[in-house]
Order: sequence, then structure tokens, then C-alpha cells
Amino acid sequence: MTLDALPDGWVVWNQEPTDLVLVYRPDIFDTDAFPAPCLPTLYVTRGRRSRRPGRSEPDPDDPWIVTLYLEPEIDGPTREFDDRTAAETGAARLAERFASGEIDYRSFYQHPREAYLDRLDELTGRET
Repeated sequence: MTLDALPDGWVVWNQEPTDLVLVYRPDIFDTDAFPAPCLPTLYVTRGRRSRRPGRSEPDPDDPWIVTLYLEPEIDGPTREFDDRTAAETGAARLAERFASGEIDYRSFYQHPREAYLDRLDELTGRET
């Protein structure tokens, strides 16, 4: 699977030499239908997004990291890859797993917001 064949709802939001951002349904995470901070986002970065301050460029031997964020403080799966091509493929596969219901996003919440997650279930076609 490649970025050209992302599952329905996933789009490339931003693409730079050392990072890539994929988002799920930005058309509805607009603060009216769903809260904008809850936009499911896949970050593909060279090195960790939490690099220490003052180090804006990753080291050449840093791995590529793919992380699913459900909200600013709610991280989903994280995977490491040796190169950008593998990381893009990994991100596309993770997007597919999310879209197909393989990822139980409810399990990442210590204190689930049931009403919001029920609405997300409806949006993604999952049964509650």
C-alpha cells in the first residue's frame, strides 16, 4: 500500500523532507461535528517528534517513526522504520488498520469520553 492508495477518509495533510502528516476526515473534525483537537492524525517523522530543544534537524541515522494520535495527549500505535519509503508504507497500513476497525482506539483512553467515541464509531462504521 502507498500514499496514493490511502483508505477512504485519510488524506495527506502536509509533506516535508523529514516529516509527513496524514489526517482522517478533516472535513468533519471542524469543531461543529467533531472537536478539531480530536482529528485522528498519523505523524511520520525522521527521529522522534519530541527531539530535544535546539535540535531541529534529525541525525542521519535516526529511524523513521510512525505514530497515530487520537488527541493531543492520546497516542495510539507507534512503529519504527529504517527509511522513509518503508515508513510511508507503514503509515498507509496503519491508516488501513484504523479504517478497517482493526485498531481499538477506545483502548488508548484511561478515561474514555463515551459520547465522543460513540460518534467516532458511527463515523468509521464500527458498531457500538
